[in-house]
Amino acid sequence: MQHAHLEAGAAAAHMDRIYRHQRFIYDLTRKYYLLGRDRMIAGLAVPDGASVLEVGCGTGRNLIEAARRYPHARFHGFDISAKMLETARANVARAGMAGRIVLAEGDAADFSATRLFGVAAFERVFISYALSMIPAWEATVGASLAATAPGGSLHVVDFGQQTGLPHWFGRGLHGWLATFSVTPRHDLEEALARAAADAGGTLAFTRLYRDYAALAVLKRR
Repeated sequence: MQHAHLEAGAAAAHMDRIYRHQRFIYDLTRKYYLLGRDRMIAGLAVPDGASVLEVGCGTGRNLIEAARRYPHARFHGFDISAKMLETARANVARAGMAGRIVLAEGDAADFSATRLFGVAAFERVFISYALSMIPAWEATVGASLAATAPGGSLHVVDFGQQTGLPHWFGRGLHGWLATFSVTPRHDLEEALARAAADAGGTLAFTRLYRDYAALAVLKRR
């Protein structure tokens, strides 16, 4: 347990270093290449009164957009970076959403929704462009699915493998992303399929924009 705590602390410090300054321009720049986020939010189809969790909430941009789209739901988000959470809290307050969005600091690969928010499970859980940044990303999928209520769904959007795009584009994108500690997961579909099967659920996996991005929905029975 102590070893895991130390690893989480090192990961948090690493993310804080990356985003210490970037967080101020993050949303302005990322809208041009973090494609599919709004499509994922539209696909959440959150029922009235439901609870929603974002794993790796970053600046809070997605939570704010989702809260606006689903005004009768409750929203929660956490991130490992204290710096990002500073920005998220400011953005949530500026949007007038402080009463509807609860934020906390936590490790995506090893978290307890009950300890963070006092909520055992959520009708909707989503992860937006975070699995490609988390070393223990498969553990994150497992923890996120465990936090999804029976009958609920886990939604994931992240980088694809650019199989439908020119090879030079894919190589250049992967090289550039590596400077931000981002690694598109080549076996994302297979890992999500295993997680869905282990949970007795189903997976819908869609490649977007010629495989620039991938959108997945894991439904629990």
